[in-house]
Amino acid sequence: MRAVQVTEFGGPEVLTPVELPDPVAGPGEVLIDVERIGVNYADTHQAENSYLAPSKLPLVPGGEVVGTHDGKRVVALLNGGGGYAEKAVAPEATTFPVPDGIDDLTALSLLVQGTTAWVLLKKNAHLEKGESVVVHAAAGGVGTIAVQLAKAWGAGRVIATASSDEKRALALELGADVAVDSRAEDMTEVLLDANGRRVDVVLDMVGGKTTDQSIAALAPFGRLAFYGMAGRENPKPVELRNLLGHSTTISGMWLPHVFRLPGNVFATALRDLFDLVLEGKLKAIPGGEYALSDARGAHEALRSRKTVGKLLLDPGK
Repeated sequence: MRAVQVTEFGGPEVLTPVELPDPVAGPGEVLIDVERIGVNYADTHQAENSYLAPSKLPLVPGGEVVGTHDGKRVVALLNGGGGYAEKAVAPEATTFPVPDGIDDLTALSLLVQGTTAWVLLKKNAHLEKGESVVVHAAAGGVGTIAVQLAKAWGAGRVIATASSDEKRALALELGADVAVDSRAEDMTEVLLDANGRRVDVVLDMVGGKTTDQSIAALAPFGRLAFYGMAGRENPKPVELRNLLGHSTTISGMWLPHVFRLPGNVFATALRDLFDLVLEGKLKAIPGGEYALSDARGAHEALRSRKTVGKLLLDPGK
């Protein structure tokens, strides 16, 4: 089969098209004929071995695919990689049927980014009606879903941040009440001005000073949910005593941990998201489709932070 392999850690340049033997499904696994592959920030960390779960060489990156198994359309989370290929093996427990009316782009947009936004707002932020929500990187995969969910679930004011006029316009189209420049020197001041007061909830995957200044903008009992570090710069260490100043909550979220929760939360989130799409209340935003052989180009685009929505790879090209 055609695949993309990493034999040394690094940036997009280490993604190499190769021919590999077809994978074989073991007990509790399914073999999927891949139709589209989702590209995530986690893949870029996986390729350079900076992800939460350490990578081992040689590596076929990619954690999510949509395709067919036994003639039925499925979308699946993979275990440790293997997605950048024409065929992939996934655990049965993380393979889900795709309802009629849900296309490949939407299935992959909801599987990781959609469920991430759902969990952040439901489990981390415990969003209440009328509260203000800041969505950083609002034109990205998680951001575009989070803006729509926050509005659908009764947020009083959604403040989007993005780096270009086009991205901010997209966030407004998706329901944000205001969109501000993510490159602002003083994000604290920008958020306070945009909301007219301190903010209740911040969803942050940027890191660095964006995180530091967002924490400073939180209202009493405000919550910041941290789920990534696209800027690849650590925020300042948080001193617990400083949280007392505004009764602040700071939480982290790594999606694999959701599978440890009782009640099959992940499947519930995915079904909820599928239903919202079918009801016309939620939509996926295409970010570009790349040939499998141009996985490097997809990573370069994603790391440039110039993309919007969901990026896909086509294993047929």
